[in-house]
Amino acid sequence: MAFLFRWLTRAFLALALLACAAAALVYYLATQSLPDYDRTYRLDGPRAEIRIPRDSHAVPHILATNDADAFFGLGFVHAQDRLWQMTLLRRTAQGRLSELFGAETLPIDRLMRALDLYGLARQAADRQDPATRAALEAYSVGVNAWLRVVRDEALGRGAPEFFLFDARLAPWTPADSVAILKLMALRLTDKAERETLRASLSLSLPPERLRDILPESPNAAVMALPKYSELLPGAPGNWSLASAGPLDPAPPLDLAGASNAFAATGARAARGAPLIASDPHLALSAPSIWMLARMNLEAGPVIGGTIPGIPAVLIGRNPDLAWGLTSSYLDDQDVYVEKLDPADPGRYLTPEGYRPFVARKVKIAVKGAEPVEEELRWTRHGPVVPPDRFGVAAVTPPGHVASLAWTALTPEDGSIAAAIELMRAHSIREAREAARDVIAPSMNLTLADRSSVGLQMTGAAPARRPESTSQGRIPSPGWLAVNDWQGRRPFEENPWVVDPPSGIVVNTNNRITEAAFPDHLSFDWGDDYRIRRAAKLLGEREYHSLDSFIEIQTDTVSQAARDLLPLIARDLWYSGEPTAADPVARQRQLALERLANWTGEMNENDPEPLIYAAWIRALKRRLAVDELGPMVDEVPLDAMFIERVYRDAEGASAWCDVRQTTAKEDCVEMARRALDDALAELQESYGPRLESWRWGDAHVAIHRHTPLGDIPGLRQLVNIRQGTAGGDDTLMRGLTPGGGPYPYRNVHAAGLRVVQDFADPDSSVFIVATGESGHPLSRHYDDLADPWRRGEYIPMALDLDRVRAGSAGTTTLLPAAP
Repeated sequence: MAFLFRWLTRAFLALALLACAAAALVYYLATQSLPDYDRTYRLDGPRAEIRIPRDSHAVPHILATNDADAFFGLGFVHAQDRLWQMTLLRRTAQGRLSELFGAETLPIDRLMRALDLYGLARQAADRQDPATRAALEAYSVGVNAWLRVVRDEALGRGAPEFFLFDARLAPWTPADSVAILKLMALRLTDKAERETLRASLSLSLPPERLRDILPESPNAAVMALPKYSELLPGAPGNWSLASAGPLDPAPPLDLAGASNAFAATGARAARGAPLIASDPHLALSAPSIWMLARMNLEAGPVIGGTIPGIPAVLIGRNPDLAWGLTSSYLDDQDVYVEKLDPADPGRYLTPEGYRPFVARKVKIAVKGAEPVEEELRWTRHGPVVPPDRFGVAAVTPPGHVASLAWTALTPEDGSIAAAIELMRAHSIREAREAARDVIAPSMNLTLADRSSVGLQMTGAAPARRPESTSQGRIPSPGWLAVNDWQGRRPFEENPWVVDPPSGIVVNTNNRITEAAFPDHLSFDWGDDYRIRRAAKLLGEREYHSLDSFIEIQTDTVSQAARDLLPLIARDLWYSGEPTAADPVARQRQLALERLANWTGEMNENDPEPLIYAAWIRALKRRLAVDELGPMVDEVPLDAMFIERVYRDAEGASAWCDVRQTTAKEDCVEMARRALDDALAELQESYGPRLESWRWGDAHVAIHRHTPLGDIPGLRQLVNIRQGTAGGDDTLMRGLTPGGGPYPYRNVHAAGLRVVQDFADPDSSVFIVATGESGHPLSRHYDDLADPWRRGEYIPMALDLDRVRAGSAGTTTLLPAAP
């Protein structure tokens, strides 16, 4: 027995030693891909010496003497810090994720092959003007220079993820950068999904109740539209929006791009020079989609937020001009329902009769399985989309298919040229001229130069006929010529303003035109609450400063809570004291008392935001579940829906009555029941003591690494988890999913915040949500996460003395020896 015990002990120790050795080997191999920021490289590509000092947060400052070397340097540092991220973005655009991840990502690859974003990007790259082409080529050479360093020096394949996913790296090309910008355009629009949702809901709801869920801005013309069931009889309904996980580039509803940006003229600034702030909102990830950088161009230095893979500072400044971006919410997509030829499904109906699809077959490689062959079909409107995407299955009758018209589906795309040219602009006039070439994504460009501020909507707006049967709000019969786009609207018709009388420009994705269809730009805009809060804060001070702009950008007061609570709680606050024998009523009264004294601030340390959020969530479900059935978890019911119901707008209080019961419920009863539902849910999750509940315990931001963030044992290492303030409708936004196992998580927020002051440009401040590095073992992987959570910033100066203070090292790139 002793003999056996000794040998078991020895075997256990041996296995433990082997496990430790294996872990040490994995750690050693993973750390080999950590870049050394304090090195000199001799490389093919640079024309002259390029120095890249990194500040204390590893923000690279690319000091080049010519534009080609500046773009080379940006490509080099992007690849150094974010190679895995760039690889995933490129593979997503190419429709080649399944080569790494297997059948799980086939829906994504099918969609991307159907849209052919990468094929269009290749054509667009070849059609760029010489200066843009030179910038794209130089950037690509810089990326590839780092790939050669990784190969020649065996630097852990460039990123630790490549040990788990054997992704063979092809050289970077200009088309890759164009494709990533087109991919961002897809992430920033949800108009196709909104069309199919509206159509599906119209099959079961009267027009006035449909307006409660999907308000019509700027004009309420839906009554003039035919019913979808009359346009296309036989559509099945039961709308659902399939998602293929965190890599899916097609955003769920309400998770497309959002953002805030505002600027003040010198007349409204305490120090007499313009101010500008910008914070774009996207789904959270680790690393953030954003990376800070500075480049020295021949036209002057430029500094700000970049997206790895795209050779441009997309939000930032040069010495004379600063710019920010918000999603414009332009309706740039239309779904067309195409009728198949009953005698030949390879043809579809047009105004001139049946014509064949433009079809080709492709094979999609799948890890661990045989390749999947797909037939891709294009119509005169655009590609035929898979039936499980954009919700089209719910609105496509038998014998039909759905196609997508979208402004981004063109090789005539100068969007990347506009992004590059904007960095060289030195006035609002020059910036607006550069914006002329943008096709997609359509953005509101907020601008400030040394004397003025302005706002310009960019992007190609479809020209729809006034007599369109769908007006772009529901899918259109594809065989009716009246529904066809008439090209693009002229750039000169895009809304713009320079130096308004108020001295303030602001956009929170709100409506920017009062024009009626077809000049309306969109029927769907951002929430009303953020713009009202921003307008209040910007208007209540005569003079603003860098500090006041920071306060506004990080404001966590929910205007929605301030508006809704008096409506839904007014008949409950004064309903009398509950008896001690009724613990449910006692808890309800405690919650109401706290909410009565609450300012609406979504503070992470308080219970009131959690009670409010849970109440509103429960109330939405109580009001809509009998009308919507299983779709209630799919349809985005926002705070405006609750407000319409409790103000009884156009009879919206009808939602309070449960149709399946013989009793007639009123809105007060619904509010009471929903509050009891919410409190029961919170007690189960966070304990019985209401005073101990914290919004930050539920409103947790998960910056998830793709794909390691879903692997047990690794997720603790690579995901960044933090309780956060803010909420769905606050300026410091932290959008919640509203459903699933974690309905209050923060899933969509500002990955980048920028505030700039032309009175002292080097006092400008920036922050990204995670850190500069994409390497989980780097100290710069998450060193900015806590400051970001607290609403803090780091300085980014063009003054090199400030950069060198606390420098993380200087990389020197030299031309290869002759």
